[in-house]
Amino acid sequence: MSSDPWGRVDETGTVYVRTADGERVVGSWQAGSPEEALAYFERKYEGLVVEIGLLERRVRTTDLAAKDAEAAIAHLREQVDQAHAVGDLDALSKRLDRLVRTVEERREERKARKAKQSEEARAAKEKLVAEAEELAGSEQWRPAGERLRALVDTWKGLPRLDRKTDDELWHRFSHARSAFSKRRKAHFAQLDAQREEARKVKERLATEAESLAKSTDWGPTAARYRDLMAQWKAAGRAQREHEDALWSRFRGAQDVFFAARGEVFAERDAEQAENLKVKEGLAEEAEKLVPVTDLKAARAAFRAVNERWEAVGHVPRDARPKVEGRMHAVERAIQEAEEAEWRRTNPEARARAAGLTGVLQDAVDKLRGQIERAEAAGSTARADKLRRELEGRQALLDQARKGLEEFSG
Repeated sequence: MSSDPWGRVDETGTVYVRTADGERVVGSWQAGSPEEALAYFERKYEGLVVEIGLLERRVRTTDLAAKDAEAAIAHLREQVDQAHAVGDLDALSKRLDRLVRTVEERREERKARKAKQSEEARAAKEKLVAEAEELAGSEQWRPAGERLRALVDTWKGLPRLDRKTDDELWHRFSHARSAFSKRRKAHFAQLDAQREEARKVKERLATEAESLAKSTDWGPTAARYRDLMAQWKAAGRAQREHEDALWSRFRGAQDVFFAARGEVFAERDAEQAENLKVKEGLAEEAEKLVPVTDLKAARAAFRAVNERWEAVGHVPRDARPKVEGRMHAVERAIQEAEEAEWRRTNPEARARAAGLTGVLQDAVDKLRGQIERAEAAGSTARADKLRRELEGRQALLDQARKGLEEFSG
């Protein structure tokens, strides 16, 4: 007979295992010694230990489903309960009990984790829906469209919720996308119509611009081109495939006209620059007549210079006031000399000046006599008053005499 703490072999070769419930027959051994029998059945026990250890590791380190783990535990428990093995079977049962609790804990953890993930997914989808609904009213067509496509990709990467919630959120999300797409389609349809209208307008403008390209009516044509350009800008953009071609025609016609005008204006400017030099020389010649000493000669000389002046063409606009001002100044000086000569030689004016001088002289002589009489009478106050009056009359007399002298040359 042979035994160890967990089992024994009796004299008939029957093998027993010891458990908390007592001994249980696990087999019979007739082929060798009792020690070999125990070793054999202990190896079977070690096999169970290995299987339980592997299951424990799977439960701890993998995503083994709870129902699969429970099925594996039940299978091992049945093996332990009916094991033809010698070892601490009670310890194995306890390990399986602990493993059951572990599986249950992991089930609860997984359930909580799944609930959390579901809540996070719901919150994420609600956020996507809210953003999509906000974008549905946007008129930033390209960025909003790109963002909505990105939201769809994000949605696809999120876990599904319960069917009712997921369907409700998806309905709102899809409705927002559809609303944006409809608005975008309507916008671009309207834009296409506007661009087609712009194309028609610009076709007409380009045609008119081309018809004006060879015009030599510089001022009105340039003004018309400015008006056409204003209409072009107000027309808006045509379709991309037409806009550049129409602009090339429109701009090309303008370039032809303004290039031709530029050549003509350049020739005109050169001619006017030469005219300016001539007129500056004539103005300098005329200025030598001032101050006027011989009115008749100055008048004749200015007339001759002015005739040559009139024969010269236009000068640059910005130089015209200055050079013409010089000639006008000489003309005014001669006119003033003529007026002075006329005043000097006018008989009627001389007679009026002489008469006024005589009247003032008589008044002065009369006042002097009155002053002498007042002084002789001792009337000092009256004499002072008469002297003040005499001063005023004397000033007028001096002025009248000066005017009379002008008539004497």
